[in-house]
Amino acid sequence: MTTTPLAHEPDEILLGFTTALRAAGVPVTQDRTRAYLDAVALVGLGDRAATRSAGRATLCATPEDLERHDRVFDEWFHRDNTTPTLRPRTAQQHASAALLPDEDGGAAGPDDDEDPVRAAATAAEVLRHRDVATLDPVERARLAAMFSTLQVTLPTRPTARRTPHRRGDVDASRTLRASLRRMGEPAEVHRRRPATRPRRVVLLVDVSGSMSGYADALLRLAHRVVTAGPNVEVFSLGTRLTRLTAALRRRDPDRAIAAAGDAVPDWSGGTRLGETLQAFLDRHGRRGMARGAVVVVFSDGWERGDTTLLAAQVDRLHRLAHEVIWVNPHRGKDGYAPVQQGIVAVLPHVDSFLAGHSLATFAELLEEVRRA
Repeated sequence: MTTTPLAHEPDEILLGFTTALRAAGVPVTQDRTRAYLDAVALVGLGDRAATRSAGRATLCATPEDLERHDRVFDEWFHRDNTTPTLRPRTAQQHASAALLPDEDGGAAGPDDDEDPVRAAATAAEVLRHRDVATLDPVERARLAAMFSTLQVTLPTRPTARRTPHRRGDVDASRTLRASLRRMGEPAEVHRRRPATRPRRVVLLVDVSGSMSGYADALLRLAHRVVTAGPNVEVFSLGTRLTRLTAALRRRDPDRAIAAAGDAVPDWSGGTRLGETLQAFLDRHGRRGMARGAVVVVFSDGWERGDTTLLAAQVDRLHRLAHEVIWVNPHRGKDGYAPVQQGIVAVLPHVDSFLAGHSLATFAELLEEVRRA
């Protein structure tokens, strides 16, 4: 019996595979991902055939999905019958890819008695709470693969129209028509309730030098939100305003982040939040993009310009938007106090002031956006 040591954690193997499968066109949901992890925990990561069967049973819904699964499985865990070699991969794939153990029952890692999925869950949970600015390149790559686990539900707003529902107000017209069809005999009482439609979400991401340690993670979060629905807009804030929505619409996260980076001319530059927010409101806000929207501003509040202008523009934004959420990466750190002049200027004009330095705080932010 031979042992093939793992170069990466088991969560990188499994979550990376589900990400690759989703990119191949298989609708892998969060529930299916969890079921897959549970199934692999039962059969053991050391059994290659059982791991393949677990994926087919939990991640696939159609015969086409089964074909894609087998193709991606063989490509992701690049193994032939004789030579266990690892194919060179892209940056995102390299973060999650690793070889499965030998098919003759080889161990799944350095410790044969350790449950790889349980250990992976623990490592993933620790990584979820780490400050993204303190991660090394390998940890950043692992975290990038975990963004697909974030659950994104966009907020809705009521409309003047009403839609049939089993609960709600009595729909007199439908009830009367149903009674007439029965020649006046009593019929089922029909009900209705107000219809809803998606509420616009606008993400404003500070890409100045003081935010450089968080910019990549914030853009990955923005990509996750943009791909969740059509009613999302993303802009970068620095010394100028740049619209990134089209760049982040790309399905592949790495290509989307690269396209966004190419579109931003002032990456890691200065900070003029007041001027860029004024530009956003003048060009887009008054035309309706910010009106009634949930606006999320990602910034640490370091302002080189006039903080009076910044306060005036945030107040103006607050009067237009349904809710303004300010996300500061330093908010959740021990000993933090909102003493920056920019933060002091904007706090009276925002609805929520949240942390945004880890994957766990990003999940809390998405929940706040959902409830808006």
